[in-house]
Amino acid sequence: MIRVLVLQNLTSDGPGYLGRWLASHGVAFDVLNAEAGRPYPQRIDGYDALALLGGEMSANDELPSLRQAERLILQAMDADIPVIGHCLGGQLMARALGARVMESAAPEIGWQSMRLDDTAAARDWLGSKDELIVYHWHHESFELPRGAQRLASNDACPNQAFAVGRHLAMQFHVELDEYKLATWSASEDPRYLRLQRECATVQAAAAMRLQAVIALPEQQRLADRLYRRWLGIA
Repeated sequence: MIRVLVLQNLTSDGPGYLGRWLASHGVAFDVLNAEAGRPYPQRIDGYDALALLGGEMSANDELPSLRQAERLILQAMDADIPVIGHCLGGQLMARALGARVMESAAPEIGWQSMRLDDTAAARDWLGSKDELIVYHWHHESFELPRGAQRLASNDACPNQAFAVGRHLAMQFHVELDEYKLATWSASEDPRYLRLQRECATVQAAAAMRLQAVIALPEQQRLADRLYRRWLGIA
């Protein structure tokens, strides 16, 4: 049986749809929540795949859990254990591989479109559409590590996703589910409320919930494709 290690940085940013998907496919998984005092292991031994979730902190913050996550990413990739990173998780993958994480050209919050690169890798991972709408919540983004293949882009964030062989880093949240959407869209964070007024790439709560009626099921179909590709499930 496949066993997956899921690294959770914040209690408010759990596995969501990823956890539901793994359970429905009979995949065993352990979730370690650093904020709740569940330290990440020293070694990736005993696991067949690694997933990294998001978080409000910067990938550049000097938190021991973030640096340990990067060590586990490199261990897994060296051992050909597939790695997938969601938002902050994707940024940690980029950092572990020597690329920079920095402030985005514009923040992205809510449903945003991205253009697929016209490459075999982009089609393999993301499908045949030229453009996809996915859910974001980020202020920083990653540069491409050496040897990585970019999969998608938009004006606010030129590097939306990259692949290195069987490993996938994303700047967006395909693990979003109904609970996460309800919780996050109810945010009263002053920075979020201010950015709604200032940035076209920051969506108001009512708008993101309304668009989710169509966009969330479509994104979950994309997540199904990505998770199958990541774990090598036909």
